[in-house]
Amino acid sequence: MASTNNTFDRRSQRNRVQLKKRNTGRPRLSVHRTNQHIYAQIIDDAKGATLVAASTLEKDLKGNGSNIDAATKVGKLIAERAKAAGVDTVVFDRGGFLYHGRVKALAAAARDGGLNF
Repeated sequence: MASTNNTFDRRSQRNRVQLKKRNTGRPRLSVHRTNQHIYAQIIDDAKGATLVAASTLEKDLKGNGSNIDAATKVGKLIAERAKAAGVDTVVFDRGGFLYHGRVKALAAAARDGGLNF
């Protein structure tokens, strides 16, 4: 019987393959969520480099990183940093996580901050 982690890895890989098929050279907004924190980074797959990143581990966002308010703050912060780096259009990579709760809040805040996806 497959372990839960292997199933999650397969799901996230399958999602990433579909994104690469549809992607037209846009950077990828990748989201990772744990029980205590949420992380977001914008990755340029052509260069293999992270352009900007934000997470609840930063000094400005310290506190309870496992709620929707924290995810909203990370979404706004990643949008601000992306605009400063000259990125305005991205592909959203939820990384196998359901588009619900904190992941959805981060995406909505990033859209409100000016990112298009």
